[in-house]
Amino acid sequence: MFKKLAIIFVAVFGVLLAIPTLSPNAARFFPKWMPPISLGLDLKGGAQLLLEVDTDTMLKEKSVQLYDEVRSALVDRQKGLIRHTDMRNTDGVISFVLRDADDMSKTKGRLKGVFGNTIDISTSGKTVKISYTEKQKKEMIADALSRSIEIVRRRIDALGTKEPSIQSQGGKYILVQLPGVANPEHIKELIGQTAKMTFHLVNEKLAEDRAAGQAEGKEAPAGTEYLPYMDMPGATLPVFTHVEVSGESLKDSQADFDQNNMPVVTTVFDSLGARRFAKLTTEHVHERFAIVLDGKILSAPTIREPIPGGRGQISGGFTLQGAKDLAVLLRSGALPAPLQVIEERTVGAGLGADTIAQGKIGSAIGVAFVLLFMLIVYGAFGLIADIVLMVNLAMIVGVSALMGATLTLPGIAGIVLTLGMAVDANILPFERIRDEIKSGATPLRAVDSGFNRSMKTVLDGELTNLICALILFQFGAGPIRGFAVTLSLGVMTTLFTCIWLSRLLIDWYMGGKNKKIGYVRKK
Repeated sequence: MFKKLAIIFVAVFGVLLAIPTLSPNAARFFPKWMPPISLGLDLKGGAQLLLEVDTDTMLKEKSVQLYDEVRSALVDRQKGLIRHTDMRNTDGVISFVLRDADDMSKTKGRLKGVFGNTIDISTSGKTVKISYTEKQKKEMIADALSRSIEIVRRRIDALGTKEPSIQSQGGKYILVQLPGVANPEHIKELIGQTAKMTFHLVNEKLAEDRAAGQAEGKEAPAGTEYLPYMDMPGATLPVFTHVEVSGESLKDSQADFDQNNMPVVTTVFDSLGARRFAKLTTEHVHERFAIVLDGKILSAPTIREPIPGGRGQISGGFTLQGAKDLAVLLRSGALPAPLQVIEERTVGAGLGADTIAQGKIGSAIGVAFVLLFMLIVYGAFGLIADIVLMVNLAMIVGVSALMGATLTLPGIAGIVLTLGMAVDANILPFERIRDEIKSGATPLRAVDSGFNRSMKTVLDGELTNLICALILFQFGAGPIRGFAVTLSLGVMTTLFTCIWLSRLLIDWYMGGKNKKIGYVRKK
């Protein structure tokens, strides 16, 4: 009895899940965790962006980091200073000249100890040249692509955009599909910002000299650079190039209001960032530090007292929307490489509506023919098969909606294919029952034997389809994955409805009696 109640409960629950999708007007009567199924770009309309990851710029930045790390390794006073001269970075190749040729083996050993197998080292006389290996460059590009996809996803999700499709394409491209988004300009602007935030100390002496007119026309000394203000065109400030705290240490950021009710961005650092931020604000009280975002100064506040605990506040004359956007950028993380929008497409909602209308008509005609065929050929059992088929369809739609899946044209193709397999899974036991009755078995024994003997064939067929769907999901992308998801769900719902629900309804119809099955003729 418990098994029968469980089967009925699952079937009814699956049908209820589909009601918000099949009847949008009834959706308001259902809880939020039972949403209607989401429509993809090809059905709902929206925007599509193709982004290119600027790996060349990323590799240049990596070479700058390599330059700093090599220099630090050579001047490590704990391990001993390696005297050198003429150190430079030329197209990603770091070169320098040793003052003493006897330091060559020591230099190689120290660099290999620091960088391992990630670099190539070549020598000529006293000259040493270092660059990343080709394998390491490929790994950095692959890592930049995967990190960029994740960061783009977090930024779009933080804006509340529903059902975005974000996937890699061609090794250095990212395809972004945004169903229901008619104007993607704001999203493009937010995606394109690198959002690399760093904290630098201000070169106060140079700033004072400039204020006094003593540094006009002079280049910034080594270790210092002039950076422009974000909200003050033409104004610059000299800051030390050394990064005191990196935005990579940010754990959280939120838009808030200060004591004057002005929009600000609050920041929370992780343990490493908190220690560095506390050290910075403790050792440089009454000095200014610049908060730099993508090479522009957001603000340069004066450190009035040590700030322990890793919590800070960024102010810069923000609007509320500007504070929210900056918080999203900082919270989602800095892009490892700049992104360029190289292609943009907009799919009108009208095209999606026409597609849906044609799909409805085609699906209705196909389903009607299948239901009529089953009813004519198999009589009462055909009616049961039709009921099972409709429950199966409702369960596919309902479970897809519950999982948050997005329905696309390939997904509809997966549903249609599933219905065809479901019809086949009903026909196999019915034909087996017909053969058993022709052989002289009673209707009750024929039903029992027909289901038992046909289930192996049904299981073999459905499991084969499931394996194919899993392979498509693993190695496919975008629409192919959508097809694989609906096909996988269809296999599972078909097994449930055709093995358990169909047998339960037939047993209820038979009522434990040897009822005459009209569609069978004995030999």
